Amino acid sequence: MREYQSLLVEQQGAIAHVMINRPAKANSMDEAFWTEMVEVFDWVDRTDSVRVAVISGVGRNFSAGIDLQMLAQAAGSMVADIGRNAERIRRNILKLQSAFNAVDECRKPVIAAVHGYCIGGAIDLISACDMRYCTPDAHFSIKEIDMGMAADVGTLQRLPRLIGDGIMRELAYTGRPVYGEEAARIGLVNQVFADHGALLEGVMDIARQIAAKSPLAIRGTKEMIRYSRDHSVADGLNYIATWNAAMLQSEDLKVAVAAHMSKKPAEFAD
Repeated sequence: MREYQSLLVEQQGAIAHVMINRPAKANSMDEAFWTEMVEVFDWVDRTDSVRVAVISGVGRNFSAGIDLQMLAQAAGSMVADIGRNAERIRRNILKLQSAFNAVDECRKPVIAAVHGYCIGGAIDLISACDMRYCTPDAHFSIKEIDMGMAADVGTLQRLPRLIGDGIMRELAYTGRPVYGEEAARIGLVNQVFADHGALLEGVMDIARQIAAKSPLAIRGTKEMIRYSRDHSVADGLNYIATWNAAMLQSEDLKVAVAAHMSKKPAEFAD
């Protein structure tokens, strides 16, 4: 178990369980959170024994989004010159974006397990994950609109590719809440579990299934999905041909075929 100021990280076999750990503050994202996310997901990315990451929240909520005290401190640091303020704000936004880019760009699949509040910056976070699961009482909201601002850490860029443009615009323009069953209906989450315990058990089971696969095959699959999101079909086909020209020579392919023929579980190197 690794304990940070805002996060708890536990490696359970091949699974890294990353827990947002500010339950007294509804797991709101303070200044330390943004730096620690980059550090933790750099560790996940480069640690070969970790094959999957799960993100959840300690206590009653996943996360209530960015800590408002952090926003107040940023507002209090403004100077008289508009240009210098703009440069400072832009730099700060890019720093926040890097925390969730680290999740999106991680070589390993990342799964979000959501219960309670998942609002504002927490939507940005789960939008950067590979899959999302929740409880019936999970409360999703693009809350930035009610704070007089546009979401700026990834929601508006990633969410339309998950739930479709029209429903994303409705949620972004109104800030209305979405709960578990509707979240599943619109494709925001893959599945709704009965309660928090069942959620974690179910998500960990899915993570174990992924961890049992060839890590090279999982790596290639995530890379191709991410690449195809931002490129044409022709570009994606060309890339996978080049990628697999190397990866199909891996020992993992031989191990997988032998396991399939013998009807025994495959065991892949990290």
